Amino acid sequence: MISEAQFQNELQLLIANAIREDVGDGDHSSLACIPATAQGKAKLLVKDDGIIAGVEFAKMIFNYVDADLKVETFIEDGTPVKFGDVVFHVSGSSQSILKAERMVLNSMQRMSAIATKTNSYVQLLEGTNTKILDTRKTTPGFRVAEKWAVKIGGGENHRFALYDMVMLKDNHIDFAGGIGLAIAKTKEYLQETNRDLKIIVEARDLDEVKEIVAAGGVFRILLDNFDYEMTKEAVAFIGNSSTTESSGNINEDTIRHYAECGVNYISSGALTHSIYNMDLSLKAIE
Repeated sequence: MISEAQFQNELQLLIANAIREDVGDGDHSSLACIPATAQGKAKLLVKDDGIIAGVEFAKMIFNYVDADLKVETFIEDGTPVKFGDVVFHVSGSSQSILKAERMVLNSMQRMSAIATKTNSYVQLLEGTNTKILDTRKTTPGFRVAEKWAVKIGGGENHRFALYDMVMLKDNHIDFAGGIGLAIAKTKEYLQETNRDLKIIVEARDLDEVKEIVAAGGVFRILLDNFDYEMTKEAVAFIGNSSTTESSGNINEDTIRHYAECGVNYISSGALTHSIYNMDLSLKAIE
């Protein structure tokens, strides 16, 4: 994953672009009927059950829009919530609250859904030594918040993007002329460019697993679309030479079976690409 400084910079870029997209040259609905001096207060109301996420991100959004806005938090990120719970109050300029409202809701609804989905997978893995990973199957421009939500839900982050880890998948291997060549060329490239990046290599069958182990220097072997027996055999063969990851259409019904095969990680694009937003609303307090 990227450094904490890079992570925070990505968050600021996300906020700036989202506010630019939504506000443009002004929130004319508010400007038209609410005095600039008007002060107000609103509550973040939960209308669903799940794991809340995005509270700290909401504070960042409010602060970006207006540093004088005050947030009083009642429920922290990662906490189970139910219909009717109030997560926080925000007070200050009424115009500023309304300017930030939609980005706060859009972000928290999606982040909470991702955290809830992730947490359900974490619970299914309880008692095993396997951890759940996200993927790059994220919403363009919103990846940093989605990966934050996975962490809030108890999961772990895979690589952030194309630049912070090498991941040789089927197309890389085929274009490079095979696994051995792809790994050798990658090692040469990293040495020549003085980059310290971990290498993950995808295997499509047990023969490819053996080729990867023979090449050496691979941080993790991704077992793509292996059945349970193949996974067990691959894990036994790999031993401690690399960490292992299962991937490929793994769902709630199969995830524990794969974990019991002994893999270190299971990655799931469904954490971020197949979720329904949690229902939240920001309501003015009289």
